[in-house]
Amino acid sequence: MNILITGGTGSFGKKFTTNLLSQRSVKKIIILSRDEFKQDQMNNEFRLHKNFEKLRFFLGDIRDKDRLLYAFEDIDIVVHAAALKQVPAAEYNPFEFIKTNVVGAQNIVEASLATNVKKIISLSTDKAVTPINLYGASKLCSDKIFLAANNIKGKKNIKISLVRYGNVISSRGSVIPLFLKQKKSGVLKLTHKDMTRFNIKLSEAVDMVNWLIKNSLGNEILIPKLKSYKLVDLAKAICPKCKLKYIGVRDGEKIHEELMNKNDNTKCFDIGK
Repeated sequence: MNILITGGTGSFGKKFTTNLLSQRSVKKIIILSRDEFKQDQMNNEFRLHKNFEKLRFFLGDIRDKDRLLYAFEDIDIVVHAAALKQVPAAEYNPFEFIKTNVVGAQNIVEASLATNVKKIISLSTDKAVTPINLYGASKLCSDKIFLAANNIKGKKNIKISLVRYGNVISSRGSVIPLFLKQKKSGVLKLTHKDMTRFNIKLSEAVDMVNWLIKNSLGNEILIPKLKSYKLVDLAKAICPKCKLKYIGVRDGEKIHEELMNKNDNTKCFDIGK
């Protein structure tokens, strides 16, 4: 099978690519992203892998549907990881987030329906549940677009599904690398004393996507069972002797995130982990 990863130069994309390169059933992996520098870095990182010849790099933006139409030729599975994700940046630049996260999602659906893509798996976020910020709202719209596409596919043999999880441990822009950097100063900055978050390992995120590739029926959201934790506890574990400084909640930031809301309960199925 041939797999294309949008935003494939990110933390998830690199980990997922490493996993895919070891799978015999995977013939070709295309990394689609808009940053040539990150593509060059990733190209150099993977160059010595024994299955490097399976890997391709396409420059392109999910805002550009024409580029997607070319990129999706002969692709069996699209894993959609491209997004603008920083909550404060979304509050300040809403148009840009809508173009990428919402219009980009529509472009992926339309390009997939116009080619022979058999599966789309989109990465969602806990911030799409009862959103209070523009980023979460844009991802909610994205999720709705992907799931609704199952109703307009006609006779197309395509299944469209989502995975939703919390923050990825030590991913780019996450809090753990920030705390480790601040540790040198002896002061860790937190926004609120009661703030909680969900965490997941990159390997677990990859496992979820692999599970959907094999088992998805279409129109489902796969959600892991995760325990939330207090950021204060995380800060104390990283640097017990550091002083904690509270700087106030950022624009659009929730105190507590959710993986699903109360209204989802009637539509949930327990499949174990």
